[in-house]
Amino acid sequence: MATGERIRFFRTLRGMTQKYLGLMLGFPDNSADVRLAQYESEDRTPKADLTAQLAEALDVSPKAIAVPDIDTMDGLMHTLFALEDRKLLRITNADGLICLRAEIFDSGVHAADLDQRLRAWQEQAAKLKAGEITKEDYDRWRYHYPAFDDTSVRVPIPTEEPARSKRGRKPKNKD
Repeated sequence: MATGERIRFFRTLRGMTQKYLGLMLGFPDNSADVRLAQYESEDRTPKADLTAQLAEALDVSPKAIAVPDIDTMDGLMHTLFALEDRKLLRITNADGLICLRAEIFDSGVHAADLDQRLRAWQEQAAKLKAGEITKEDYDRWRYHYPAFDDTSVRVPIPTEEPARSKRGRKPKNKD
């Protein structure tokens, strides 16, 4: 989720208008809503000091607003939280194991798509564990995803062979 989406999410969660939040940040009355709209639409990106002010006004961590760095544990956690906010993932406990589960029942097409992709991933991981594919095959699948994913319906790529008419002849050029 992008920074602008996170700002909008937390602003609406808090029941604030763009103008109200803009005024809290010290923007002039005549442009407070416009400035917030620019950040929410990604026309402008808030600098670190403004992100900190937004976080304070919205009562969240600046990491909850900024695009997370998933190479850090904090960034990864905020990414997972954002997916939970979008109702794509839910954290559960199954037999004492922490599980992340795609929320396919409440969120419609995006969650169903995520569920399908996670199932494809799980299928490949199960094949690796069962010895049906090698680690190299598994990594090739992951690192070229979705090129080698054969679990989803794909539209075939047309060949370069010219189309033929119903009688088996090449169509004439109309130039």
